[in-house]
Formats: sequence, C-alpha cells, structure tokens
Amino acid sequence: MVALGALKRPKISSAWCMAVTVPITAELSSKKMVPMFVPDSKVSGPVSSTAGEVRQRPSTPSTPPTHRRASREQASRIATYHDGVRPPRSVESDIYIPRGEFLAFSPPVVGDEEIREVVNTLRSDWLTTGPKTGQFEQDFAQYVGATGALALNSCTAGLHTALASLGVGPGDEVITTPMTFAATVNVIEHVGARSVLADVQADTLNIDPLAIERAITPRTRAIIPVHYAGHPADMDAIEQLAIENDLFVIEDAAHALPAQYKGKMIGSGRNPTAFSFYATKNLTTGEGGMLTGSEDFLERARPFSLHGMTRDALKRYAKGGSWRYEIVEAGFKYNMTDIQAAIGLWQLRKLDRFDCRRREVVCAYQAAFRDEDALELPVEHADVRHAWHLYVLRLRLDALTIDRDRFIDELTNRNIGTSVHFIPVHLHPYYRERYGFEDGDFPVALENFERMLSLPLNARMSATDVEDVIEAVFDILHAYRR
Repeated sequence: MVALGALKRPKISSAWCMAVTVPITAELSSKKMVPMFVPDSKVSGPVSSTAGEVRQRPSTPSTPPTHRRASREQASRIATYHDGVRPPRSVESDIYIPRGEFLAFSPPVVGDEEIREVVNTLRSDWLTTGPKTGQFEQDFAQYVGATGALALNSCTAGLHTALASLGVGPGDEVITTPMTFAATVNVIEHVGARSVLADVQADTLNIDPLAIERAITPRTRAIIPVHYAGHPADMDAIEQLAIENDLFVIEDAAHALPAQYKGKMIGSGRNPTAFSFYATKNLTTGEGGMLTGSEDFLERARPFSLHGMTRDALKRYAKGGSWRYEIVEAGFKYNMTDIQAAIGLWQLRKLDRFDCRRREVVCAYQAAFRDEDALELPVEHADVRHAWHLYVLRLRLDALTIDRDRFIDELTNRNIGTSVHFIPVHLHPYYRERYGFEDGDFPVALENFERMLSLPLNARMSATDVEDVIEAVFDILHAYRR
C-alpha cells in the first residue's frame, strides 16, 4: 500500500483531464476494491411531474448543438470507469428519456473494510475515545502534514474549540464570509463575540481580502476564512492582514480535504484548521471532525474538547492509567468515539482514490459545459489544488426564461438531486434581526446565491450517472433558453 500522503496530486486542467483521467481509471480498475462505485443504473421510462412536464426535444432544434455534441461525447469518454466502457447515448436522439431512479446528491461511500472495523470496535473494550481515535489522529496528521491533530465530533466543534482556546470572547469581533453554512458564524456567537461579515470574490466565492481589510476595527480579534467548495481562499493576503493587525486566523476547511494552497496541504500550517467528516463530505465518519494546528495550540485545545479534563477515559481506565483528573477549563463534550474513528481510518486510506474519481466527474462536467453560454463553471486557480467537495454551477439567468429555483425543480423532475451552497448568512432571520442586515449588504454573495446550484458530485457516481446529469442539464437549457 502506498504510504499516506505519498501520492502526488496533479492540478486539474483540461489537459490533465484528457491525459490523466484514463490512466487513473485503468489504475483503479486494476485494484481489488470494496465497491466504491455503484453499478450503472438502468434507464426506464419518463417520470411524471406536477412542478413541470419533462419535455421532448423538437426534431429540428432552434439552435444546432454542434459544439455541444462534441463536448458531450468527450464527457462520456471521461466519465467511463472500470465496470466497462459504456458507449455514449446517441446525441442525435430527438427524445430525452430521464433516468428511472432518483440520483442522490451526495451519498457516502462506505465499504466492507469500514463495516468490519466498526464491528471489531463494537466487540472490543473501547467504544468511546480510545486507541482507534488516537490512531486516526496520527494518520490524519501525517496525511495533511500537520504536527498533530485533535479528533472531534464535528467541524463546528473544531471551530468553537479553536475560538475558545484562543480566548476570543465578549467585546471581540470575528470576520468571516456570508457564503458559508451557519455553523461558521454560530460559533462566534457561542463565545460571545460579534460576527462581522465580509463579501466574497466573484470567481471562487471565497472571502475577499479587500473586504476583510475594510471590515477590520480595533475590536477585531480573528478572521475565519472558509475554503468554499474545496477551493482554498487567498491565504497569503489574509495572513498578511492578520500579521499587520495582530489577528488570529482560524481556517474553516469543512470542504477542503484534500486541498492544497501553493503546494502545501490545507491543515499543514500553524493556523487552527477545522475539518468536517459529515456524511456528505469527501471523507466521512457519519458525524465527526478534526482540528489541526501548532503543538502549543493543540495542547491548549485538547482539554476544551472533553469538559476541560486533564485526562480522557483511556488515560483513566486503561492499564497504568490514573483515576485522578483536574478540570482546567469550562470545556465542552466534543470528543470523537472509536466507532467513528474506525470508519475514518479506512476512509482516510481510500481518500486519494475517492479524490481521483471526484476529479474524473468534474472533468466530465467541465468538458460538457465549457462552451455553454448559459452556464458559468467553477474555477480552479493555478496556485491551488481544489478538493472538489462541491461542483457549483452558476446560471446566466439573462440567457434563460426560468430562474434558479425552477431549474432545480426541473432537475428534480428528471430524477437528479441537487442542493444550494449556501443561503448567505445575512439572509437568515436570526442574523438579520441581530445585526440589521439588508439583502444588498453583500452584493457579490447575493447575486451569486440567486443563480447557483450544486450538481451531484461523489465517488459513487458511475458513467451513466454522470451522463444522466449532463443530459438533464442540457435538456433544461434547450427547453428554457431565451
């Protein structure tokens, strides 16, 4: 087995898609693996819908799809994987036939190894935080190149623990992005600090360093950048602002495993960095998270994760342990269990293979949609390696007769699951009422929210699944183009 962290991860590009995807697929097919990818779904008859009828394509399209046909054929080649080459559907067909079964947006990929490891744990003496949690922490730290790691029950726990460990509290301000899940901002409220939002960059949807600079006040204590969708934020600019203003930087890396910024893994530096292992993430433990950072930071943070105790259960109840402990902080109950860690140990070993498949799917989407003027595709800057947790498609609404919500309904009618990431924080009632936010306070976040949707992206997707998504998107574009 290749040592953790030893695999070199190429940057994604159109050339990478064409030159590397097929060898990767061949490599995957040569390995004895637990079912990572589900078999191709069988296409059945059309589904009925009340939100909008599935339409037939006219025999003479109003816009001849010449370039579209080539890119879709290319996408089909890229999406093919180890259960056999699936010939592309005829792009000359006049009738769109939706898939027969609903394609879930982001199901987990769990194999027999994880199941056996969990059963082994259930039959052992340790169900809560114990030896497997410790091993998972070591393996994870090695994988990302961190000096250490603290396993927790969520990324939210990691962010909260980081703020508390750094002494952020009442009277302080913490700057973060409106384009994130509410947990990023909720933890600021939990420690009694004031949440300050800064708008995002239009291309990556990551927090804009220029907006951060404008938001800094004498009360600012920390910045929480979110590596949105798996694309690292502009960390050089953010860390320079932190140095100039004596601020902490806490990285929300819920989407960013395995992402790289300028050749270094996210989580390998001194900044406290919180990862998520929620069920939809690139690596899952069902619920769970990990916190990395400097040794002295982790030493302060560990008691916060378990009631402020100086000894966890393993150090108290294992052979040679002591029942004595002290409470050194008013800590939380955020520890990970060995049951969760048992899943994580194997998920981590498979992560590079999961990542390869996700990138194959992204390549197929990019190849299919690249010439479509009604769509804006996600980007990957040359100095980063995207983790591709999400594939966020943005509609150019001036080219369509329907809005984003109707587009999602139409995909649902065609049995394609989607989501939206995210409803900007300032639109939620709690934060609107607490801080008096208006819709237009963060115009870049708002404008992109109104036209974005996330397409299915996960390591279980088969060639048929990928093609079904592409076909459904094109069918909607054809039906509702201005």
